[in-house]
Amino acid sequence: MMEEGADLSVTIAQIVHRLKGAHLHSQLEKQARECLHRPEIKLESLKEDVRSFLKASGWERKLQNAVYRELHILPPPGHPAAPPEHTKEPLVYMRKAQASWEKRILKSLNSMCTELGVPLARKRPVSEQKELTNKWNEMGTDEPDLSKFRPVYAPKDFLEVLISLKNPNYDCREGLTANSHWGLIQISLNVRDIPQMREAYPELSLTCSQLGIDDHAHIPPDLFESEHIRIGKKVVSEQDSAAAQQYSRQGCPTGFRAQLWALILNATNEPEDIMHYEQLKAAVIHHDLLVDNLIYKDVKLTASNDDYYFVFEDFLYQVLLCFSRDTAVLEHFSYNSATPPKSYIQGKTGAEEFTVVYPPNGVIPFHGFSMYVSPLCFLYNEPSRLYSVFREMYVRYFFRLHSISSSPSGIVSLCLQFERLLQNHLPQLFYHLQAIGAQPLRIAFKWMVRAFSGYLSTDQLLLLWDRILGYDSLEIVAVLAAAVFTFRAENLMEVTSLASAEAVLADLSTLKVMPLLQVFLFA
Repeated sequence: MMEEGADLSVTIAQIVHRLKGAHLHSQLEKQARECLHRPEIKLESLKEDVRSFLKASGWERKLQNAVYRELHILPPPGHPAAPPEHTKEPLVYMRKAQASWEKRILKSLNSMCTELGVPLARKRPVSEQKELTNKWNEMGTDEPDLSKFRPVYAPKDFLEVLISLKNPNYDCREGLTANSHWGLIQISLNVRDIPQMREAYPELSLTCSQLGIDDHAHIPPDLFESEHIRIGKKVVSEQDSAAAQQYSRQGCPTGFRAQLWALILNATNEPEDIMHYEQLKAAVIHHDLLVDNLIYKDVKLTASNDDYYFVFEDFLYQVLLCFSRDTAVLEHFSYNSATPPKSYIQGKTGAEEFTVVYPPNGVIPFHGFSMYVSPLCFLYNEPSRLYSVFREMYVRYFFRLHSISSSPSGIVSLCLQFERLLQNHLPQLFYHLQAIGAQPLRIAFKWMVRAFSGYLSTDQLLLLWDRILGYDSLEIVAVLAAAVFTFRAENLMEVTSLASAEAVLADLSTLKVMPLLQVFLFA
């Protein structure tokens, strides 16, 4: 009990420290000072009266939502004697693997820079700045020559790194079981099995109504949908992040999804957020970065060729170019196993005091990165709003899909969980695919690393992401991947090669997410 109390006081101190520097803190102080002139504020009950005023005027709820966000983002308090890198990643071999992977990415970027003779960053001439300002809303019409640029890495390169992970403290011969070496991931992490998943996801059970199942045309809306929409209206009007998160576990109605997601993430669109976005836009206009070409190339290779997302090409450039300049993103490296890459100022190579984080947000985009933003374009048509929601989604969830860590929502755990679920649920299928050289993870990895963006139809993808936000976890992505294999099991049992297995699973656009998840976990 005493330990719990100590942990709680550490968490409270951390949150207070973080919020003290935030804009919300100065706004609260200003409101509290201004309310002193109001007739209902009495000197003898000053504290209670000011608190009542802040509650009645909605400021207390804003503070609650800010605290709720911090609780979701802050890592759990570690041992007082533990070094700071333990907060980033407690397992040494994971930290080493991540550091080695980062060196590879940076080497790839630097070699591209040298080969092409393109600087990492340059100030744009005034004429170019004017041109970019004028075409800011139609960058998709641009056709720059990107043939020489290549993505720094693709998901399949990252998968090879994950397959090679080994725990030096674990002897593979110990505790050998029938299914120990079936999968590609050869390390042990604590991932949930189906009974534990049922306990963790009770709202997905067959007895609970869901958007994505119980809102179909042949089901009368008064059985579930009408009441769910009524509650949704109330949650939005109450502006309560915790209530919105609980609500989204059964799905968000299309009309409220944008507001509910922003509320869960506490992604605001206040004047200071709009100003921050405009400052990032100015930084894009003033300086050209090498990673801009990688962003252009990625959008051209992915979203521009997608039937659902090609119309959002301009939005994607705006959001991703601004994202690459946003130094506020660096904050998430305090709980991310990754470390922001650094480069030297031109002509100062080797001098430590002349190193700078590159790109400024510390995130080098890879093949498929733009697909993290694409689905959000369906919900937000205002660039600054779209930007703040994407940034929040990234620093909470998406960064875990391309960094090596032992987090339950990290990509390593998701791969292991997918393999374990499929192995235990359908051992014959797993063994058959492994025997013909079609390891299931080689097919499913690309789905999971993008959280299924670009593979499911958009309405189904948004239903899946409702649950990621609702449960504050990416685990559901691994469950869906296993459920897809189960759904196509009959056809997969007849395939004889990796290519034919991939063909069976090539098109997921007709799949319905919620029935698959429910049947896999609860039927």
